[in-house]
Amino acid sequence: MASKKHRKKAACRTRVNRMPCAEGSLFLNDTRVKRSQIRCKLVCRRIFELGIIGGKIPFDPNIIVLKESPGSMSKKKNRKIIPYRRPHNLNVGVIIFGIIFLYMLFNIFAYFRRDKVQFYEVVEGGIVNNKQYTGLILRDEQVRNAQNSGYINYYLREGKRASVGTRIYSLDETGRLDSLLKENGVENQALPDENLADLKKQLSSYVLSMSDEKFDSIYDARYSLEASVMEYSSFSALDQLDKISQDSSLVFEQVRSDTAGVVSYGIDSYESLQPSDIEAESFNKANYTKNIHKSGDLIESGTPAYKIASSENWSIVFPLSNDDASLYADKTSLSVDFKDYDLKTTADYSTFTGKDGAVYGKLDMNRYMAQFIMDRFIDFEIEQPQAKGLKIPVSAVTEKNFYMLPKSYAAQGGDSMDIGFNKEIYDANGTSILFVPANIGFEDDEFYYIAVDEEGDFKAGDYIVRPESSDRYQIGRTSSLKGVYNINKGYTVFTQVEILDSNSEYYTIKNNVTYGLSVYDHIVLDASSVGEGQLLYQ
Repeated sequence: MASKKHRKKAACRTRVNRMPCAEGSLFLNDTRVKRSQIRCKLVCRRIFELGIIGGKIPFDPNIIVLKESPGSMSKKKNRKIIPYRRPHNLNVGVIIFGIIFLYMLFNIFAYFRRDKVQFYEVVEGGIVNNKQYTGLILRDEQVRNAQNSGYINYYLREGKRASVGTRIYSLDETGRLDSLLKENGVENQALPDENLADLKKQLSSYVLSMSDEKFDSIYDARYSLEASVMEYSSFSALDQLDKISQDSSLVFEQVRSDTAGVVSYGIDSYESLQPSDIEAESFNKANYTKNIHKSGDLIESGTPAYKIASSENWSIVFPLSNDDASLYADKTSLSVDFKDYDLKTTADYSTFTGKDGAVYGKLDMNRYMAQFIMDRFIDFEIEQPQAKGLKIPVSAVTEKNFYMLPKSYAAQGGDSMDIGFNKEIYDANGTSILFVPANIGFEDDEFYYIAVDEEGDFKAGDYIVRPESSDRYQIGRTSSLKGVYNINKGYTVFTQVEILDSNSEYYTIKNNVTYGLSVYDHIVLDASSVGEGQLLYQ
């Protein structure tokens, strides 16, 4: 009789075999083994592992993995478990997207690596090509020296016109006159409003025209303002001068003008300079000096006290280069622009030979002399006629060789209206005539210009035949033409230009030319960066 212990084990195995955790039941029905269902300590562990591997039983912490019964283990001991592997499916969409991505990446890389071709849009306009010069002013100037020594007091402003008998200055040998004027309050009197307004206008005008390159002009401006103040204050001094001299028994010399003209107090030793005395050194400002006397200064007898310009005629002489001399060779008058004075006028033009044998230009005028009385050197521009046309950069222009084919040999072939030439063709059958259309780049009254191209239809040595004639012309004569690369079609096409005017940055070219440029055409900004027929846009 079996013991009690053995009977319990047998009963347990029987219950386990009857439970739904058998391999077939658990795998097919996807039944989970719960804690409450287990009455035995032996469960088929192998069954649970098969369920996990096959994906039938999801992981759950409530599921308890128990040992498989010894009988089941022995039966399934040699069974091999092969994991399930999903097949690799080829996704066509991913492949296409990858190809597009690589293509875009390549284009972006190529864009940043290639040289950028900049273009310029042709506009209508002209070039301001005025010539700038620095000239030397010559006037009919007469210097007046002091007859005695003493302290000088001026009573007329620089640049003012004096008539005969106008009081210019006084000389006081003792220096008491200046003290008496101060004691009587003449020099401390306030200026009238109109005089102050004139001083402000002069100062504002100088501030607007001042530049760092002409810093030395500040001394002339200061002198001009002082001269103006002297003139305004001297009006009161003149009214009381005679009375003061009588009351104080003061003896002083009063000097009056003996000639009518414009008065100046700056002496620079150029007053007697003539065109025949001009040389290159005359224009050297570093050696130029100007002496100016002011009221209250002590001057010696025989010292220049002032100068007077008695004629309205004056001249400006200036250096001329060979190109400038050729440019003005047929001119008798020129338009002159004084930028610092906001003044434009016309002057008679001529040339002369200076002391050093060089050729100089000379501008003669009979107005505005008083306005320039304080100047010896003057900056000005000579205005040039402005050509009207199309404006293009200098960097866009290049040159190209063309064959010159007579217009009298041109023909039209077949139903086409294109211009071409009858060209001789040589083959095994002999000589024949073939009409060849021509890509004309330019034309004048006598010739059509065909680009020199090794792969073109026309080459040096070829013969063309005149229509309805036996006359032959051998191609060979060439001409170099200036032009630009037109890119309206997306690739470079050489287009001839006819230059009317130029400066260092731009050309003015002729408009409305057959086979030429038009307004708003696009051209390559730097002609040296491309070649003929180069594709720019795709």
